[in-house]
Amino acid sequence: MGPAARRRHRRVRPSRLKAAPQVRAGLERRVVPYPALRSLPAPAPLAMPEQRLDQGPSRLPPILDVGLRRILLIGLTLALTAAAGWRMTHILTPGGLGLADLGMLVLFCILFAWIAFAFLSGVAGLVLTWRGARARWRPRPVIFTRTALLAPVYNEDPHRVLAGLEAVHEDLAACGVAELYDIFVLSDTRDPDIARDEATGVLRLRARTGAPDRFFYRRRAQNRDRKAGNIAEWVTACGADYEGMVILDADSLMSGDTLVRLTAELERDARAGLIQTLPTIINGSTLFARMQQFAGRLYGPMVARGQAWWSGAEGNYWGHNAIIRTQAFAACAGLPHIEGGKPFGGHILSHDFVEAALLRRGGWAVRMAAHLDGSYEEAPPSLPDMAVRDRRWCQGNLQHAAVLPARGLHWVSRLHLARGILAYATSPLWLGFLIVGGMVWASQRDALAAASSSALALFAVTMAMLMAPKAMAAAMSLSQAGARRAYGGPARLLAGVVAELVLSSLMAASMMLMQSRAVVDVLLGRDSGWNAQTRDDPQISLADAWRRHRRHTATGLAWVVAAGLLDPMLLAWTSPLALGLVFSAPLTVWTSRASTPGRGGLFQTPEDVAPPRVISRANALRLRHEGERAARLQIDRLMSEPVPPHIPAAVRVQPWRQEADVIS
Repeated sequence: MGPAARRRHRRVRPSRLKAAPQVRAGLERRVVPYPALRSLPAPAPLAMPEQRLDQGPSRLPPILDVGLRRILLIGLTLALTAAAGWRMTHILTPGGLGLADLGMLVLFCILFAWIAFAFLSGVAGLVLTWRGARARWRPRPVIFTRTALLAPVYNEDPHRVLAGLEAVHEDLAACGVAELYDIFVLSDTRDPDIARDEATGVLRLRARTGAPDRFFYRRRAQNRDRKAGNIAEWVTACGADYEGMVILDADSLMSGDTLVRLTAELERDARAGLIQTLPTIINGSTLFARMQQFAGRLYGPMVARGQAWWSGAEGNYWGHNAIIRTQAFAACAGLPHIEGGKPFGGHILSHDFVEAALLRRGGWAVRMAAHLDGSYEEAPPSLPDMAVRDRRWCQGNLQHAAVLPARGLHWVSRLHLARGILAYATSPLWLGFLIVGGMVWASQRDALAAASSSALALFAVTMAMLMAPKAMAAAMSLSQAGARRAYGGPARLLAGVVAELVLSSLMAASMMLMQSRAVVDVLLGRDSGWNAQTRDDPQISLADAWRRHRRHTATGLAWVVAAGLLDPMLLAWTSPLALGLVFSAPLTVWTSRASTPGRGGLFQTPEDVAPPRVISRANALRLRHEGERAARLQIDRLMSEPVPPHIPAAVRVQPWRQEADVIS
């Protein structure tokens, strides 16, 4: 190891060998619950002060002038909502406008505005996607700054994590820039067996790649503030050495070309504090996961371009697959604790939205690079697994109600926070709308029957706006020969669109009840906890599905009986919701089963037809990592062997200088 490489490792002192097995009197071995490996470069501390929510600038100067776009978007949203609300008023007034009618009108206007905003943003995204389809490829830029790739993990599968990181490193090496990117596994794992696999896996990875000064491992003794605290601790210890940092989830992948282009954009834009990519869902093995993969791949780019169009420099952050200017993050994004107990108080769970808002408050641009491909993630394999993840996100997003009044935030940052809250609040709002609507129908059946044509027209317009973004994205792909081939041809593309529409409509009712339950749980003070996410085939049995969905089934049957007795027309209008609830258990079992990936599957995507190199390599490496358990056990045994007492302490620690520090 040369002088430059030696400077990247902290000097190991014998006094710091507390966590390694020690040979004491009678060669007794002390039991160590966690692995002793800790490998970090030389300290490069960077102050990260905790931000205050009651202090901030009175006015933020604009960075990108997109005011007219926002005026157009919000103005048209209000105009469409006013027109729809006026029409709904005319439908309800013939029978008299009572309290239930007013409640239904208010709920309708809120939900319609939500739909109209998404529709108009999607229209903007359609125009931009159409223009982007004709954009020319640009050569890969030259970069100069150092970037850290951070992989915070918590009881995750080490095979998946390390295989992905190795694939990313190889892709960077193929681009000729691997020496500019250091990779850190930042572990908050509590399970000692998983932690040992992480540590020995990193050692194995360093030896196999021949790049020991590119891979680092650190495991915290206490996982204070969860993922946000994990990253903040790295910033304060190592952040000064890196211009940018890229956060990767356990299932994240990014191509070398995309990382280079992200880094170049950060270098080129001196005001950029954070640049978010649009992750494409990959590796779906169940029908449910492949449905999400298909929908995200087909509809996601258009939606993302629309959001980037009106967000400008006041964009949002999704917590991973984004590059962040390290010094800006340290100066502006130190998260405070919210006063009060759980679930609203304490550390901020959904930290990403808040960090984006604080970066913008600090004068930095937060924007989306929706034009970049090569950013990937995975999806939950079943509906119950998605509900578990959503439960945690629900608590975090509702917690943002305490951040909304923070001083100095840009109004668009507040809009992102409010939309995050509404993303879960709309479920109980829809449920309330259905219940109140049933009450109004029961009390004014004759009057509403007379206005059935107007009600049907308003319903059709609402549904058309709700489905329009999907239809526009499908039409866009069907119009391009390359896109048609990438999705398996026009017939398979249309079949996928129809199947996704049917399945998502049937599951919508269960998701509505699950999210409504989550909102109620949070409001009642029930904490969601912090568990690792299920990422592989869950193999849900019918008995387990029935246990999860029995209340949904009972609710669906009750709705069928009540609506059928009240008016068959009401039952017909709400039949997708009723069917989804009644058959929720078998639907969950069916969609959680393994689906045919790759060519020939129903939900085929471009990544199935021509997998990018980093995806193929990560999948192959994951199989190899899983087959190397014997080698890792041998490394773990050697790490745990007692050191012969006749060897001087200074000599005993010498081998670790090349690889890691051994500390408690």
